[in-house]
Amino acid sequence: MTQLFDETFDWVVVGSGAGSMASALLMKQAGKSVVILEKAEWVGGTTCKSGGVMWIPGNRFMDAGEDSLEQACRYLDAVVPDGPDSPGTSPQRRRAYAVEAPRMLDFIIAQGVRMERGSRFWPDYYDELPGGVKTSRTVTAVPFDKNELGKEWAAKLRKGFLEVPARLDDGMKLPFMKHSWEIKKTFVKIALKLVAGKLTGKHWVTAGAALQGRMLQAVLQKEAADIRVNSPVSEVIMDDGRAAGVVTVRDGRPWRVGARLGILMNAGGFSMNQAMRDRYMPGTQSKWSNGIETDTGDMHRELERQGARLAQMDQMVGFQMTEAPGWDTDYVKPGTQSTTAKPHAIQVDQSGVRYMNEGGSYEEFCETMLVRNHTVPAIPSWAILDQQYMDKYAVAGKGMAKKNMDKWLASGWMRRADDVRALAEQIGVPADALEGTVSRWNGFVRGGRDEDFQRGERAYDNFLGDPFFTDGPNKSMGTIEKGPFYAFPVYPGDVGTYGGVVCDCDSRVLREDGSVIEGLYACGVTTASPMGRVYPGAGASVGPSMTFGWIAAKHAAGLGNQMP
Repeated sequence: MTQLFDETFDWVVVGSGAGSMASALLMKQAGKSVVILEKAEWVGGTTCKSGGVMWIPGNRFMDAGEDSLEQACRYLDAVVPDGPDSPGTSPQRRRAYAVEAPRMLDFIIAQGVRMERGSRFWPDYYDELPGGVKTSRTVTAVPFDKNELGKEWAAKLRKGFLEVPARLDDGMKLPFMKHSWEIKKTFVKIALKLVAGKLTGKHWVTAGAALQGRMLQAVLQKEAADIRVNSPVSEVIMDDGRAAGVVTVRDGRPWRVGARLGILMNAGGFSMNQAMRDRYMPGTQSKWSNGIETDTGDMHRELERQGARLAQMDQMVGFQMTEAPGWDTDYVKPGTQSTTAKPHAIQVDQSGVRYMNEGGSYEEFCETMLVRNHTVPAIPSWAILDQQYMDKYAVAGKGMAKKNMDKWLASGWMRRADDVRALAEQIGVPADALEGTVSRWNGFVRGGRDEDFQRGERAYDNFLGDPFFTDGPNKSMGTIEKGPFYAFPVYPGDVGTYGGVVCDCDSRVLREDGSVIEGLYACGVTTASPMGRVYPGAGASVGPSMTFGWIAAKHAAGLGNQMP
C-alpha cells in the first residue's frame, strides 16, 4: 500500500557522521535530494570527537610503488579472519573497500575538502604480516577554522578533542619536544598560529572535528543536503517489504519522511547503552567509553525489529584508559596506549604476570584484557613504571610526574613504593610474581628481545615507543629498575562499539537468511564492521564509514560500483 508522508526526499540519511556527508555529496552530484536527520543538537557524530583518521590503501598521497590493490588485499586477508562469527567481512567486501576507498577520497577532495597524508610514519597495526605497510596508509583533513562555517553552523559542529591549529601527526610528536629542535620549532609555530587565530577571530580544530568541519562546509556550499539536528529517528517505515521512509520528530510531533531511492543508516553504535553492553559484551562499561552521548543503539534495535541480522555485537574499538583524577568529567577519557608502550613500562594482571605485548593495536589490547579476565582477574590490570619513566614521559595524557605526583598520590590513583615487593603489596598482587615479572622483563631488555610477546618487533610498536630512546635498539623497551616504582590501574575502554547490521558489498542491509532489505543501506558502526573482529590500522573505522556510505549512495543512485 502507498504510504502517506509529510515530505519526501530521494535519499534519507540517519546520523551525521563522515559516511553520511560522503553519501550526500555523491547524491548531489547525481542530482538527487537529501535530508540528514541527526539525533543530537550537534553535527558530526562520533567522527567529530575522534582522531578523524582514514585508513585508505593506495591513496593519492602515497609514493609510487609504495602500495597496490593486490598488496592491500593481501594484507587485509592476512589480518582479518573469515568465519561464521564474522559475517560483516568477506574477501569480496574487503576488496570492495580496497578498490573504492581511494576513489572515494579522490571524489571528496574534488568537492573541495582539503586532505593530506596523516603521517609518513604511521605503520599498519600488523605491519609484519604480508602486505603490511611500515610507512603509512593514513589520511587526515587539514586543520580547519570552524568559523568559516558561519556563526550558526560553527555552533552546531560537535566539539573535537584537539582544538588547535596543529596537524594530528605534529600533536603526537609534541611530547618529545625537549629532544628535538625541529619539534620545538613546530610547537612555536602552533603557538603563534593559535595566538594569531584568537586575535583574528579564528577557531581552529584538527583531527575529527577538522574532517567533519570540512565535510559539513562542502555539503553546505553545494547545498547537498537539508541537515536537521534534534531530529531522532524512531522507526523505519516499510512498504511491501521495502524500506520506504522513517519516522522522526519535527516541531515536537512525529514527522514521516519518505525515501524514493533509499535510507542510509549511519546512526552510531551502542557504547552508551549499558544494558546492551551487558548483553553483548559483559565486563565493559559505558563510563570507560569515549563514545558520544547519543550512541544508545536505537537503530540497532529498530533494524533488528525490521528483520535485519545483527552480528559481531561483542566487538568494540577498544581504547585502554585509566581513572586518573578528573577522568569522570574529561571530554576525552585518559588513554594509556602511549604510556604502557613506552620504555620503562609494562602491564600485569592481578596475579602480577605480564600477559600481552603492551604496544600494538588498542583494539587488540582491550580484547586481550577481556579474554584474560575470563581466567585470571585482569580488570583492572596494573601499569608498572619506574622513576626513569617518570623523569622522561607524561602519564596517561595527564602531564609530567614532577608537577602532578603529589596530586596523583593523594587521590589514590597512583601508587608508589621504594621497591617492587612493596609496590606489589600496595596493589594487591603476589610479591614474588611481580618481582619475577619485572626481573624477567629487565632480562629481555638487556638481551634486546621480548621473548614472551615480541614487543618492539613491529614498526608500529616502535611508533608508540620513544623515537629518541638511546639505551638500546628497541624503541619500546627499557628496564624497570630505578626506584621509586609506580603503578596505576588500566581498564578496557573504547572509542565506540564495532558490531551491528550485516551488509553486502553495496552497503545493503541483509536479513538473517541473507536476502536484501530493499531500500535500506548502512555504514559506520551501525554495521558489523567490514574489518571483522580486527582493527588493521589507524582509521579503520572512519575510512570504511566514508567509503561504504559513498558506495551506498552510488548504488542507490544507479551509478554502479565500477569494480575492476
